[in-house]
Amino acid sequence: MLWRYVKAQLMVLLCGGLVGPIFLIVYFAAGQSDLLKWMFYAGLAITAVDILVALALANYGAKSAAKTAALEQSGVLALAHIIGMGETGTRINEQPVVKLQLRIEGPGIASYEAQDRVIASVTRLGNLTNRKLVVLVDPATQQYQIDWERSALINGLVPATFTIAEENRTYDLSGQTGPLMEILQVLKNHGIGMNNMIDLRSNPAARQQVQAIVRRAAPTQATTQQPTAAAAAASPMPGAAGAPSSQYAASPEPSVSQRLQELETLRASGVISDEEYSTKRAQILADL
Repeated sequence: MLWRYVKAQLMVLLCGGLVGPIFLIVYFAAGQSDLLKWMFYAGLAITAVDILVALALANYGAKSAAKTAALEQSGVLALAHIIGMGETGTRINEQPVVKLQLRIEGPGIASYEAQDRVIASVTRLGNLTNRKLVVLVDPATQQYQIDWERSALINGLVPATFTIAEENRTYDLSGQTGPLMEILQVLKNHGIGMNNMIDLRSNPAARQQVQAIVRRAAPTQATTQQPTAAAAAASPMPGAAGAPSSQYAASPEPSVSQRLQELETLRASGVISDEEYSTKRAQILADL
């Protein structure tokens, strides 16, 4: 808590909170002159406000961290489909805030809809345009928290490659939402956090479960990468490319009008430039 307060206090000082201490320094350096007595009272008041703001930020950060820890411990890992997105007209640090309409579904919880407001930063744009987010849900209250790091994995914004040493082979599961959600659930169950590279050799149980999921998803990957006319004419088989996971059904494709409306929202909010808007709009119209 102390370190959290120190960081919050430094942030407040860097964002204009230095005025109070400067007034106090000038007042005492000038020999406590009566002409500068206003600096003493103003500096004292501003410094007191700085301290209160830093304490509030530290307290908020501590509560947020505690909520995240509780959800990691007992929350349900679920998938939120973005079924609607609109602008709010609000900006935070020059970044637009957008309103999301979500449909949340996951193992052990009934599917439900929710609304949220998020900052559409550049790092989050890929997750928003892919219309899928990973969330941690409290099954008792249905309160949830978006996990942007896990969302980036299932949306293909970071590599999803898995190497099995015994086979001397690397599998790429990028874009396979179902298997990746299962793997994320295994990692969560074993208390393994998300890092750039995860080595499961020290955890045989988790390693065995992840390997089983990767091997099961491998035929799907091969079918997707090498489609043939014969395969297209064949009857669907379990595990075939495009078959949704039993826990996470595929989200219905948005209509062209919905995609164009969301594109308009992103441009109006300043998330994308006019050039990016024109390019994406041409791509959507080309799909007609």
